[in-house]
Amino acid sequence: MTDATEVAPSPLGSFERLLSLWVALAIVAGLILGSVAPGLFAAIASAEIASINLVIAVLIWAMVYPMMISVDFGAVGQVARQPKGLLLTLAVNWLVKPFTMAALAVLFFEVIFAPFLAPEDAQQYIAGLILLGAAPCTAMVFVWSQLTRGDETYTLVQVSVNDLIMIVAFAPIVAFLLGVTEIAVPWETLVIATLLYVLLPLAAGAVTRRALRTEARIDAFTGRVKPLSAIGLVATVAILFGLQGSVILERPLVIALIAVPILIQSYGIFALAYGAAWAMKVPHRVAAPCAMIGTSNFFELAVAVAISLFGLNSGAALATVVGVLVEVPVMLSLVAFANRTRSRFQEA
Repeated sequence: MTDATEVAPSPLGSFERLLSLWVALAIVAGLILGSVAPGLFAAIASAEIASINLVIAVLIWAMVYPMMISVDFGAVGQVARQPKGLLLTLAVNWLVKPFTMAALAVLFFEVIFAPFLAPEDAQQYIAGLILLGAAPCTAMVFVWSQLTRGDETYTLVQVSVNDLIMIVAFAPIVAFLLGVTEIAVPWETLVIATLLYVLLPLAAGAVTRRALRTEARIDAFTGRVKPLSAIGLVATVAILFGLQGSVILERPLVIALIAVPILIQSYGIFALAYGAAWAMKVPHRVAAPCAMIGTSNFFELAVAVAISLFGLNSGAALATVVGVLVEVPVMLSLVAFANRTRSRFQEA
C-alpha cells in the first residue's frame, strides 16, 4: 500500500469532476429560458399520465439506466468476507439517515427558518429533503470508492444490497416520514414512481448485463451510454429551474436555506459511519466507501419522485435539486479527509 498522498489519477470524467458547475449552468439556463419561453415549460409540465411527467420520466431513465448496468447482484454472495462493513452501511442508510434528515428538515423549516418562509413552502422543502434522505447513493459511490482506493468488489456488493432493499423500503419509509410531518401521501403515485425509477431500471440493467455477458462488453457499452446521464441530469435541472424561476428570483436565499440542513446531514452521517467503521476495525478499503454510500444521495430517484408526488414546479422538487448542487463539493471534501486519515485504520 502506497502512502495516502500518492493518489492514483482521478477516475472522474470531465462531467463528474465539474458536476456542480454543469448544474449551476443548467440553473442559469433554466432561469433565462423560463422567463423568455414560459409556454414551453408549461407544455412540459402538462405532459403527465397518472401523475408521472413523461418528459421527466424519459430524462430520469436516461440518468439511471447507465448506472444500473454496473450493479451485479451475483456479487452479493461475497459479503461473508467482510460482514461488518455491509451491516454498518445498512444500519446507517435505513435506520439512521432517513430519520435524521427528516428531523433536521423539520427543525430548520418549522422552527429556525419559519419566520422567513410561508408554512406551505416549508412543508414542500421538508418533503424534498425526506426524499433525499431516504435514497442512498447508487452510481456515484463507485467514483468515491475509486478515489479512496476502496475495494471495488465490496462496494459493488454494498450498492447491490442497498438497491434490493430500496425496492421494498423506499416507499414505506417515505410514506411514514411524510405522514409524521403531516404531508399528504399519494400512495399510488409513490409506489408507481418507485417501480418506475428503481425496480424497472434495475431489471433493465440486469437484462443488459446478461445480454452483454462479459465485463469488457459491459464496460464498453456503459461507456457509450454514460453521456445520457449527463444530458438527463442537466436537462432535468434546467426544466426544474425554468418552472421555479419566478420563485427563485424573488427569494434567492431559499437555495442557501435548503442547503443548510443538507450540509449538516452530509457531514454528520459521514462522521457517524466513518467513526463507527474505525471503532469496529473495518479496513479502510471497505470503511471509506461504506461511509460514502450513506453520505451521498441517489438524487436522481429523489428528483423523479418529488416531481411525481408534488409536481415539476413544487418546492419539494427544488429541494432535491439543491441536493444535486451541493453533492460533489461535499463528497470531494470527504474523499480528501478519508485519504488523509487512511493510516488510522487497520488493514486486513
